[in-house]
Amino acid sequence: MKILIVIGTRPNFIKVTRFKELASLYSNIDLKIVHTGQHYDNNMADVFFEQFGLVPDFFLNVGQGSPNFQVADIMIKLEKLITTDFQPSLMLVVGDVNSTLAASLTANKLGIKLGHVESGLRSFDLTMPEEHNRIITDKLTNIYFVTEPSGREHLLQEGVNESDIKYVGNTMIDTLVKFSKEIENSPILSKLNITGQAYVLTTLHRPATVDNTEGLLKLVALFESIGNNYKIIFPIHPRTVNNLKKAGLYEKLVSNKNLVITEPLDYFAFQKLIKYSKFILTDSGGIQEESTFLKIPCLTLRNNTERPVTCTEGTNTLVKFELEEIQQYIRQIESGTYKKGEIPKYWDGRATERIFETLLNQK
Repeated sequence: MKILIVIGTRPNFIKVTRFKELASLYSNIDLKIVHTGQHYDNNMADVFFEQFGLVPDFFLNVGQGSPNFQVADIMIKLEKLITTDFQPSLMLVVGDVNSTLAASLTANKLGIKLGHVESGLRSFDLTMPEEHNRIITDKLTNIYFVTEPSGREHLLQEGVNESDIKYVGNTMIDTLVKFSKEIENSPILSKLNITGQAYVLTTLHRPATVDNTEGLLKLVALFESIGNNYKIIFPIHPRTVNNLKKAGLYEKLVSNKNLVITEPLDYFAFQKLIKYSKFILTDSGGIQEESTFLKIPCLTLRNNTERPVTCTEGTNTLVKFELEEIQQYIRQIESGTYKKGEIPKYWDGRATERIFETLLNQK
């Protein structure tokens, strides 16, 4: 069996770290990984690949451009790769990014069987580009690998045959388990001169949060409030910096003495920051899952989530971007009355193994 895995962004990299290791155990599996280059910060990508020992076999060098340009460029280059270098019997795509959509369309046009890792997730928010990518990808998929019960339920509602849905768990958690020692050994706490439980970790990057002046004003006020009791660690997105400067708010933000702004961090450092934080403020998808596994309170500043198990079973709560409501949950965290959470089924570090078991049983 010849398998081609298509990845393009840092969240994708995190979800495929065990595939080559497991493929090497089977003489009848020839597995290759192609990196589209969608996340065009090569230095950051190289750090992730070095930490994971993950070397893509092919690189499409797509890089910057509009979503339409990226999808079209990936399709053209991926088709050329498949027709000249490596003809897979199965293509695996991951998550919900532009590379996922482009590879799914390419597989469909070339008649290649498609497996979707992290299938069936739905936010039901069509203002999110990722939601369109998820829906279209699943319409083209043949084998659906789901991470949580909602994925299975959504796919059944959309008419997918139950026999094609494989509840395998979360490959992102596989990476957390695999590299637990490396994460623990990261020197990031001493590097930032912080101690466990004395800081809040924040990641905010979605347009609804940081692409408008109203949201940025709320952000500055929120940090001023939290900074009275905690240090705030904020790996900041370049777009957020630019937006703050355009709104004339950047200097006010950085004047907060308890705010520590960092460059984007490597995987081991970031996971250690999650593990020892008092709580997390985010609008990210993956961090909702990582914090649930590590049992760290997570306040997600969104109206919806495509990962509802993190709320129903885990430590995540959807919170309106309003200071009073956020403070209410912070008081729960401080008093010990905030929910403790449970780790969802199959989030045990063996999801990739279950995917291989499924593939080996395919006719």
